[in-house]
Amino acid sequence: MPGIDECLLEVMRLPGARGAAVVDWTSGLALGTIGESPNGDHEATAAETAEVARMAAEQPAFALEATGPSTASPEGVVEGAPPPVEDVIVTTRAGYHILRFVETAFDSSVFVHLWLDRAEGNLALARIRLGEMAQRLVLA
Repeated sequence: MPGIDECLLEVMRLPGARGAAVVDWTSGLALGTIGESPNGDHEATAAETAEVARMAAEQPAFALEATGPSTASPEGVVEGAPPPVEDVIVTTRAGYHILRFVETAFDSSVFVHLWLDRAEGNLALARIRLGEMAQRLVLA
């Protein structure tokens, strides 16, 4: 099972991959980065994408489908459960940003951020491969 560095190297083999990071969405810290960063600063990008991930994961509208209204907290998150959101996709004129949540043995507060070039990348393929990689990722 691959660790963070191996996962990031594998992600960068995807057609059109420009950069990637493994990010803790509760703290906004990058646990690992590779390639380019959209704004030139991997740490700033990690903090910014963590805000997006946190907003999506904590919204009751998304949590209710997976957990039902009786088990969700007021924030829409069940304690100890993985985030109800599988991934978040943001499209820009030049690229795609895929935030793929990773289920972990501890608190499931990690996601993989892939920045994909729109002209060279394949969003569907990247999403599938990112999901496969996220399932195999081992965080130690």
